[in-house]
Amino acid sequence: MISVALFNNKGGVGKTTLAYHLAHMLHRQGARVLAVDLDPQSNLTAAILDEDELEELWDKGSELFAQNDYPEQRKLFTRTDGQHTVADAVRPILEGTGDIAPVSPVTVTSGLWLLPGNLELSKFEDKLSAAWLNGYGGDPAAIRTTTAFHRIIERAAREVDADLVLIDVGPNLGAINRAALIAADTVLMPMAADLFSLKGLLNLGPTLREWRSQWQDLVKPKIQSSISSPSAAMQPLGYVIMQPEMRLDRPVRAYERWLTRIPWVYGTAVLGHADWPTDDRSYEIATLRNYRSLMPLAHDARKPMFDLRAADGALGSTQKYVQTCYQEFKALAEAIMDRLEVAAGDDPA
Repeated sequence: MISVALFNNKGGVGKTTLAYHLAHMLHRQGARVLAVDLDPQSNLTAAILDEDELEELWDKGSELFAQNDYPEQRKLFTRTDGQHTVADAVRPILEGTGDIAPVSPVTVTSGLWLLPGNLELSKFEDKLSAAWLNGYGGDPAAIRTTTAFHRIIERAAREVDADLVLIDVGPNLGAINRAALIAADTVLMPMAADLFSLKGLLNLGPTLREWRSQWQDLVKPKIQSSISSPSAAMQPLGYVIMQPEMRLDRPVRAYERWLTRIPWVYGTAVLGHADWPTDDRSYEIATLRNYRSLMPLAHDARKPMFDLRAADGALGSTQKYVQTCYQEFKALAEAIMDRLEVAAGDDPA
């Protein structure tokens, strides 16, 4: 099993859209895929599950009605049938009552599973922040906290015998993302061709290297063998340019100035090569066009854009657009699988 975190310090670049479609397409290519939603906003979970399913998973409203006498609403909103989300899994650590609780992935379709997110995961931020520094001294409780995501993912992936884990994380450099990213073998970066994404790379690259170094040098040597811990490899897999406007299958001129700068910024900031050639695009995996007209149809149909049919409203020329979308995501999935084979053969340290 190999894991991929989809991450960019800049929000709004289509990260969750990419994670959703990649999970489905990689599954089509024969991989057993576990999607993990570690973004407290839980957008990936909301994209995969409908509202009725979300209502069953989330303990929605239990705190709201805890102090009030609304028996019917409390019955509707209070979950009593076990643990379901990542937030449920870490709740014993958060409340100081134990270690991670077992959470089984939700079956999306045969060979594709989701470990659902929950807005309550944001409560775990402060606990993770304090645990990071305490882990330098080898404190077992702190290390169990910091490795919670790794161990939750490891257990879930083993349960479904996953080949590949896709981890969706939020667009920040906080403690939740740090714990999520050290659990990742590789990192895939969705990017927009703009100044903000370039600035995000400048922040992101040095931070990932710092986290890797701190974990591998200061914490991991002190971890007891009884606690499963990640290597914090976070190997840069490459980047995907998301959603430029396309004309004649090429980005419009406004994006060109940023597209030409991305390779050097990625090479220097993320890979740490000061002399990276300005024209070396070897880490650019793909440029995906803006499928703006397909997104609302896919949202209403609750399926990937490349699965839209005439019955979903994809009529006439739109159906050709769907076929183009399928071919682009198929090529992207194949390119990612090729890179993962190389990454799997590398020393994770």
